[in-house]
Amino acid sequence: MKTTLACLTSLIFLCNCASPKKKREKENKAISAKYIIKKAHEKAGGAFWRRPHSLTLKGHGVFYYDGPVIHEKHNMWRVFENTKENAHTANGKVRIESFKNGNPAFIITFDGKNTYDLTGKQEQSSADKNWASNFGFGVIRHALDQGYQLELMPDDTISNKPVHHIKVIDPNKGETFFGIAKEDYKILKVAFQTPKGWHHRIYSDFFKKEKYSWLQSGKVSLFYNNKLTNEIFWDDFEVNETLPDSLFILTKK
Repeated sequence: MKTTLACLTSLIFLCNCASPKKKREKENKAISAKYIIKKAHEKAGGAFWRRPHSLTLKGHGVFYYDGPVIHEKHNMWRVFENTKENAHTANGKVRIESFKNGNPAFIITFDGKNTYDLTGKQEQSSADKNWASNFGFGVIRHALDQGYQLELMPDDTISNKPVHHIKVIDPNKGETFFGIAKEDYKILKVAFQTPKGWHHRIYSDFFKKEKYSWLQSGKVSLFYNNKLTNEIFWDDFEVNETLPDSLFILTKK
C-alpha cells in the first residue's frame, strides 16, 4: 500500500512539473509571426516608430578592419518613405558620416536618386551593391504591409536571451530575418544576404527620451560572414526634424 501511494505521489508530482512546460510549448506554437511583429512594433514605439518622417542619430564607432580604430564621431541622418517594396535597396534619403582624428574617414549619402561620397556622385551599379550591404533593418517597419509575408522560424538565442526568429519576405521576394526577444519583444537582431556575404547586426543598450515613444538601441554590432567588422555607439537621437535636401548631396572636393 505504501509503495502504491509513493508511486502515485511521484506520478502526480511529475505531471504537475510537466504541465507548465507543455503549456509553454503550446503557447509558443499558438503565437503567430504576425502577433510577434505587432508586439515588436509596440515595444519599439508604436505607430510613431513605424512611420517616422526622419531620424537623426549621433555617436561614435569602433572599426575592426585594421583595428581596432576609433572614429570619435559617427552620425546618420535618415528621411523615410511611407512604403518599401524591396528591403535591400536604398529608398528615402540617408547620410552617414564618420570622422577619425578630426578628418572624415568616410561620408556617403543618398538623395533619393543618386549616391555620393567624398569623390562626388557614384556609378549606379557600385552604389546599389553598397546599399544592398547596408539596408535591411527598416523593412520590419513595413512587415505588416500589404504584399509582405511572414514566416515563424525555429527559436534562437541572442546573448543568452531566447528570441522568436521571424523571416520577413518583401513584395520582391527579398528575405530578411529578425530576432525578437521573447521576454519583452525588443528587436535584438537583423540578418540578410548581401554582396559582401552574410550580414547580421546585434542591437543592445536600449534607451529612450521623455519626449518620444521611441526605443533606440545604444549599441549596434555589425558582422559580415560572422566576423565583427565594427560597432556603433549611439549617444543621442532626434525624430522628425526637418532635414534640408542639401544634407544628402555631396560635391567633389
